[in-house]
Amino acid sequence: MGRNFLRLPSVSGRSSFVYSIVACSNLPKRRSIVLSFGHIMTENMTLEQLSANKCFEGEQRVYRHRSDTLKCDMTFGVFLPPAALEGKPCPVLFFLSGLTCTHENFIQKSGFQQHAARHNLIVVNPDTSPRGVEIAGQDDAYDFGSGAGFYVDAKEEPWAKHYKMYSYVTQELVDVVNANLPVVPGRRGIFGHSMGGHGALISALKNPGLYQSVSAFAPIANPTECPWGKKAFAGYLGSNPDDWALWDATHLVSQYESTPQELFIDQGAADNFLAGKQLLPENLLAAADGNDHIQTIFKQREGYDHSYFYIATFVAEHIAYHAALLTA
Repeated sequence: MGRNFLRLPSVSGRSSFVYSIVACSNLPKRRSIVLSFGHIMTENMTLEQLSANKCFEGEQRVYRHRSDTLKCDMTFGVFLPPAALEGKPCPVLFFLSGLTCTHENFIQKSGFQQHAARHNLIVVNPDTSPRGVEIAGQDDAYDFGSGAGFYVDAKEEPWAKHYKMYSYVTQELVDVVNANLPVVPGRRGIFGHSMGGHGALISALKNPGLYQSVSAFAPIANPTECPWGKKAFAGYLGSNPDDWALWDATHLVSQYESTPQELFIDQGAADNFLAGKQLLPENLLAAADGNDHIQTIFKQREGYDHSYFYIATFVAEHIAYHAALLTA
């Protein structure tokens, strides 16, 4: 049985060293090898570890990989709680960020790690759009293009080749996580903020059974009826409103007929985007009231706005909510 030798780069001042592994061609299908401060490898993918920081006895990591779906390199965060570092399988919770964000905002501003560590949840948070691609105009506006993928699969050119964030989040990233992290099969939740709250809701509603829990902070709940959504959907999906409806949580809720689904919606009452009719949670709640397959928990937070100060205040409650469902 042959052996390969990988020389790992220096990280955080550590010297490079040689690590011997059995040749990947001889590994069972989907088996992974975890190399501290190096790479996670399977027979068909490589994750490059960019950083690792101890946090609440767990570890906050950042990885980069080549996405076949988006046809570019993508970066995402992973928090491993203490149990996962000991090799014990844990449920996984995905967080989707909002407009203009990268993977860094949630990691650095929300304070979620202490709560995920307490409940032994792995938390994965991807970027909000493809990066490093050459598309004219992608950096011209904060609410379309870079940092604003809207978690849809674009149909219009020149966006269709790369802007398939929905398939990336619900398929490729799930496969990457399942192949390389110590997750409990079938114990998966999703939540998000603003555009990411929209992404979390449609990901769950379009894939009954894929996620066992879903929640959203200040989601764009009815994008076909708000300025942000109309702009993004016209650009990515074209001019047909019927195509838009397939990516709108309020429309999906009104037509949902599958396994009963509970949605936890959180909203700051002093959110300027709520007042500006960008979010429209009232439309989603009205649609849910008419559908026995959908149950909602709605919490309005007096005095709170749209910022990460709001998220940091209530993220513990959301993580406890997901943990209760994912560890039941």
